[in-house]
Amino acid sequence: MSLILKDVRKGFHQGETEIQVLRGLNVTIEPGQIVSIVGQSGSGKSTLLSLLAGLERADQGEILVDNVNLTPLTEHQITSFRAQNIAIVFQQYHLIAHLTAVENVMLALEILKMDRPRERAEKALNELGLGHRLNHFPSQLSGGECQRVAIARALVVEPKILLADEPSGNLDIHTGDKVMDIFFEIVRKHKITTILVTHSDVLAKKCERILRLEEGRLKEI
Repeated sequence: MSLILKDVRKGFHQGETEIQVLRGLNVTIEPGQIVSIVGQSGSGKSTLLSLLAGLERADQGEILVDNVNLTPLTEHQITSFRAQNIAIVFQQYHLIAHLTAVENVMLALEILKMDRPRERAEKALNELGLGHRLNHFPSQLSGGECQRVAIARALVVEPKILLADEPSGNLDIHTGDKVMDIFFEIVRKHKITTILVTHSDVLAKKCERILRLEEGRLKEI
C-alpha cells in the first residue's frame, strides 16, 4: 500500500503563540518499502506518525493512503479505515495485564470480528518465537518478550501499513537488536509498508530509505 504526503502542515498553540511543527511535508513511499524517520527530540516525528495513523489531523495538505485522503474523513470513517489497514507498534508495550500473551493478540482479532482468532494469534506468536509463552501474563515475560507480543498483536490483523514509534526504545541493546531483526524479517516477508521512527542510526540503516525530519521538513539521506 502506497503512502503519499502533499504539503502536510501541523502546528500547535502555546498560549497565544502558534508553533509550526511540520512545515509542508512532501514524500512518496512505495508499497512494501521500509522507511525510517530520524531527527532530534521535539522535531515532530511522533506528531507525523500520529497524522499517518489518523490519530491527529493535519492543518493543511493531503495524506493519501492507497489514494484515500485521510484529511477530510470523519472520525468514524478514519477509525474504520485505520482498523482495516494500519497497525501501530509503540515504545510502550500497552499489553493488558490480566490477559495472557495469546489473549492479548487475540483481542485485536476479536475487535475486528476476524475468524479463527486463537489459531491466528498462536501462529503470529510462533512466528515471533513465543510459542512456548502463549499462556504467560505480561508480568511473567521479559521486556523483549512483551515487545514481541506487541508486534504480534500489530501484525496479526494483516495490516497494509505498519507504523512503529521507537519500538526498541525500552530494550537493552542486545535484546533490541534481536527483537528488531525478527521485526524486519517479518515485515519483509509479508511486504508490509513500514514507517519506523527511531533515534538509532544503526536501526535506521537497516531500512531501505532514511528520511530526516528537520526544521519541519523531510529530507532524504
